Amino acid sequence: MANNYTDHPELRFELNHPLMKRIVELKERDFRDKDAYDYAPLDFDDAMDNFDRVLDITGELAGNTIADNAEGVDLEGPHHVGDRVNYASGTARNLDAMVKAGLNGMTMPRRYGGLNFPITPYTMCAELVAASDAGFGNIWSLQDCIETLYEFGDEDQHSRFIPRICEGETMSMDLTEPDAGSDLQSVMLKATFDEAENCWRLNGVKRFITNGDAELHLVLARSEEGTTDGRGLSMFIYDKRDGGVNVRRIENKLGIHGSPTCELVYKNAKAELVGERKLGLIKYVMALMNGARLGIAAQSVGISQAAYNEGLAYARDREQFGKAIIEFPAVQDMLATMKAKLDAGRALLYQCARYVDIYKALDDIARERKLTPEERKEQKLYAKLADSLTPLAKGMNSEYCNQNTYDAIQIHGGSGFMMDYPIQRYYRDARITSIYEGTTQLQVVAAIRYVTNGAYLAQMREFEGAEVSADYAAISDKAVEMANKFEEAVARVKEAADQNYHDLCARHLVEMAADIIMLHLLLHNATANAELFGKSVKVYARHAEADVAKHYSFITSLTPADVADYAQA
Repeated sequence: MANNYTDHPELRFELNHPLMKRIVELKERDFRDKDAYDYAPLDFDDAMDNFDRVLDITGELAGNTIADNAEGVDLEGPHHVGDRVNYASGTARNLDAMVKAGLNGMTMPRRYGGLNFPITPYTMCAELVAASDAGFGNIWSLQDCIETLYEFGDEDQHSRFIPRICEGETMSMDLTEPDAGSDLQSVMLKATFDEAENCWRLNGVKRFITNGDAELHLVLARSEEGTTDGRGLSMFIYDKRDGGVNVRRIENKLGIHGSPTCELVYKNAKAELVGERKLGLIKYVMALMNGARLGIAAQSVGISQAAYNEGLAYARDREQFGKAIIEFPAVQDMLATMKAKLDAGRALLYQCARYVDIYKALDDIARERKLTPEERKEQKLYAKLADSLTPLAKGMNSEYCNQNTYDAIQIHGGSGFMMDYPIQRYYRDARITSIYEGTTQLQVVAAIRYVTNGAYLAQMREFEGAEVSADYAAISDKAVEMANKFEEAVARVKEAADQNYHDLCARHLVEMAADIIMLHLLLHNATANAELFGKSVKVYARHAEADVAKHYSFITSLTPADVADYAQA
């Protein structure tokens, strides 16, 4: 039987990173739950064994149940019946299997019925599910919206809503509107306070809402009359049981067919304020989106893994000119590059997830007691590291996902263009990853400040001091040379002091930073396990060196006066 976890030992390698010791220590608070819950771990080894077992269960479910249903779900899709959504029959079976396996509310505290898992193993589960069906992954992984309610809601909301998610109810985040996509400060869904009923009422339209007929919704709405910017927006929770929201339509999409993308009409819908007024976009949506972006990075890695698997299997079986096409150097180049990007992107994803785990756990501890000065310093450090790597993880993995599915189709040749092979579904599903939860261009906007303030360069220089196997010393030297080019390119852009020039160079600078950071992460992995990562680090080093040289050439050959060449009439 297929198992999306045990079939890929790279995942267990990432799970067993040294930082997990600190993550478990913070998350489990001296293993205080062991006397109250029979499934709580007794010590670090027991916690890691729990993660491994749950990943094994998820990998088996994904590799068999979800994989077996995937093609049927893609063909059937969800149904719009009246004002409601009915999932495809295979989606319903998938949800039932996940609930029976206890794979909901994974990161929530045990007192609410959750597993109290860190973000890292939960993110791995999201990758495993997406590798079989990215559309279903959207429905199941939206459970992590509950993190935002846990972080900013009150105890009464925690006690009423979190257990429902742990029991298997679904969520959505209702942000986008017909006239407010990437520009969320333009959201106009109206929230008014109903004095008679002591509740808020929501009126308006939301569009492109993933899993839009979910049981619980986090909603961004305009609570301050007369405002037009982000300062007038607040966050609300809407319970489907209260009624007032109808599904106007389900979008007809290129991919992720199992995931219903809905247009919603709010008609005097009852809702509750989450946290404080006016902080909906400024604080709460930013936290929500960071989690969502990590989720899409995981989805992208899962699709990349599936595409690589399909390309490799086809290349081994397909014969041309008397031999399997995997023996041709052109095909070997494509497969090796796909695997190198997959390994590099996955390393970046889980480095980011571990950083998130540490600062989130310290945030949670701060709700119980005052942090020590050392803990506050640790929290601040890892929050900044996580914030810097999140746009890289989402942006680069979604781009690599698109590139890898493209190349896997190419390996299939004419067969890849036919609907008979699953690679066409992965190719269609991949396209959205670089668009939703913030386009690649918006990830650049989020990342560029870490270019100009020196944060990425500082990470590179710190990585340069790490121990590297003698087998990869030459690659380590190349990484230093790339960082020098990056530093020079950044200085050139800053010295120009021209905003249009800066903006035109931004993506080139961000991709340079990502290339170098991922190369360092792969160097660490290959030093620890040459069998798993030795080939990938060599292939990725060549890719990164060429990519950095390309971006360096672009930036150093461009002047502020040349920016006019890119303006369209």
